[in-house]
Amino acid sequence: MTEMLSTPYSEGMPSPSSPAPGTRPHNLARILRLVHEEGAQSRAALTETTGLNRSTIADLVGELIRLGLVDERIPETPGRVGRPSPVVAASSDVVAIAVNPEVDAVEIAAIGLDRSIRLRKRVLNEALPTPQGLTTLLAETLQEWCDGPLRQARITAIGIAVPGLVRASDGVVRNAPHLEWRDVPLADLVADGCGIATVVDNDASLGAIAEHRYGAGHGIDDIVYLNGGASGIGGGLIIRGVPVAGAGGYAGEFGQNRPRITDDADRRTADGVLEAEVSRRLLLDVVGLEAADDDVLAAELSTSGSPDAAAEVSRQGRVLAGALANAVNVLNPAVIVLGGFLATLGELRREEIMDAVTELAMAESAEGLGIRSAALGADRLLIGAAELAFAGLIANPAERG
Repeated sequence: MTEMLSTPYSEGMPSPSSPAPGTRPHNLARILRLVHEEGAQSRAALTETTGLNRSTIADLVGELIRLGLVDERIPETPGRVGRPSPVVAASSDVVAIAVNPEVDAVEIAAIGLDRSIRLRKRVLNEALPTPQGLTTLLAETLQEWCDGPLRQARITAIGIAVPGLVRASDGVVRNAPHLEWRDVPLADLVADGCGIATVVDNDASLGAIAEHRYGAGHGIDDIVYLNGGASGIGGGLIIRGVPVAGAGGYAGEFGQNRPRITDDADRRTADGVLEAEVSRRLLLDVVGLEAADDDVLAAELSTSGSPDAAAEVSRQGRVLAGALANAVNVLNPAVIVLGGFLATLGELRREEIMDAVTELAMAESAEGLGIRSAALGADRLLIGAAELAFAGLIANPAERG
């Protein structure tokens, strides 16, 4: 079962139709967001968290059950004596389709409102994916899944994490240089081809949201996130707990900044941007791999006895540290989260990178700084895309449930 939604909105911004605070629709959204983001909870816990009375909570939970958005069930508690209280849980049968098209492969997942990853596939590319080819692949995958394992599910929207500049207002991919996409109305194209509302955003921006809500940045309000993928390096920002997209939705493009390189021997280009100097392709080359996912690349770099591999990891770590120091000086984050192959660099050269950032950044800005690897691993971009797809439903379940 699929459904069409109204015009998508930018992640991190309120929906144009968000209900007014204190109203019944607003309280429905509060309950749904709590069980989606925090997991299953008892009615007593919901009462304590929201400050609403028990009868109101019972009424709201009943409405969400009627809408098919939550279930109330007895939790599994091995060894417990007596019958435990039922808990309210987001439904796994309400599903978002999350997509991440890259130069080497397209990843697609079906993710439940309870944040379970129900289905997942990775399709290797024989050539660069085209927008129309992506649409066709998605339509075929949805048909296959809806005829099979998702037969009883309700697909609420498609969320696409694109490695490029995406205009937040309408989901137009302005420039995804490695995919060779320019000014592609991807949200409309996929929605028309699949018959399902579609929302699109930059992959690293969505990775930042996912890591902030559920990963290495959970509970931290000021985060710089850098994502290293096959298409290069992108970034996302969380400032005071809110995703920052910029005027057009293009904020966080750290990969296009020129890093501080103090030793000319560390340069690989005359005046290159960060993603030209710190590159997944260079790491693959130095261990003799044509292609590999991040886990395989990390394993190869960790176990390689090649001096050339060790030297390249150290060089990229130094260049990355210069770029991070600039980000620290400008944004003063509490935590920097590294995803993709950048997480591998962080794991292999954590102390050296931290020391270099501390040396190059202003002492006051670097005080208390943490550098962490993305905790969601390979799921981070798909989880972020699913959050984007669920955003309209969660913001107004009464209207869209």
